[in-house]
Amino acid sequence: MADSMVVFWGSGSPPCWRVMIALEEKLLSGYQRRLLSFEKQQHKSKEVLAINPRGQNQFKSQGAELIPSCPTEQAGVLQRMFEVQTLQEKMGIVIYYKWRVPENEQHDTAVERNKKALSVELKLWEGYMEKASPEPYIMGKNFTMADVMLFPQLAYGVRFALSQEKYPKLLEYYHRLEKRPSIQASWPPHWKESAPTSDILKDI
Repeated sequence: MADSMVVFWGSGSPPCWRVMIALEEKLLSGYQRRLLSFEKQQHKSKEVLAINPRGQNQFKSQGAELIPSCPTEQAGVLQRMFEVQTLQEKMGIVIYYKWRVPENEQHDTAVERNKKALSVELKLWEGYMEKASPEPYIMGKNFTMADVMLFPQLAYGVRFALSQEKYPKLLEYYHRLEKRPSIQASWPPHWKESAPTSDILKDI
């Protein structure tokens, strides 16, 4: 099954990384990988755009159970999964405003507003981790799709110098999960080869 799959991905992209972690957890590591360069706009090639974006594969029968069968636990996991999108959005606004808006067009009020919104969101997640403690994962004792969704986004934040002093529980979680085999097997290759080049999030 795995060798018939093709994953188009970009190094360091949290959405791509989530897919790859899930595949590793499901023991489907034999899939074909096609690394795309965002700088070269390869993610907008005809080959990629021709793929049905709603195509789905069912992985439930293999590997770890990432979505609990218990309705109550399942609801909690699904809630955290979807909440990660808000974290991704607010983190992206801070990072990409700095990158994409010309410096002479940036407004201090917008920068501060964006940083404050991200800080509030991160404190919410820090609270979730405190609530989950001493369990190792965001929803308790088991690694779930909530972790698959959260870890790449948190790792993206760490890459941009997210403060360990301000978010100790989140950073403990990060360091605990970074050693997980599925995460190591799918770690962005350019992160291994180069040091971070920006500390945009250091004062959030």
